[in-house]
Amino acid sequence: MNLEKFQQYCLSLPGTSEGLPFGENTLVFYVMGKMFALTDIEEFESANLKCDPDQAIELRERYEGVLPGYHMNKKHWNTVLFDGSIPDKLLLQWTKDSYDLVVAKLPKKVREELTGRS
Repeated sequence: MNLEKFQQYCLSLPGTSEGLPFGENTLVFYVMGKMFALTDIEEFESANLKCDPDQAIELRERYEGVLPGYHMNKKHWNTVLFDGSIPDKLLLQWTKDSYDLVVAKLPKKVREELTGRS
């Protein structure tokens, strides 16, 4: 995985944007203003992704490259290492899962705006 591919994927999801709220090195991806992924753009060694609490524990037990979320609520966030132990396809799926978790918590009106339905 490289930064450009990760960034392009995140920004391809509906309603997403990016920003640097924690300094010039931490790139954060948002859906409708709510964070769903973040990574260090200078060292690009990992990404923090939101995760269902039960699944977060399961992934940490199953994959060496999945750790409790660094500087995040460890119940709801995982840090996924880009050390080659996690296939890109799986990393992108977990990124989409993170996005979907955030979307599911958005107010109904905002979700409808995001999907174009009323």
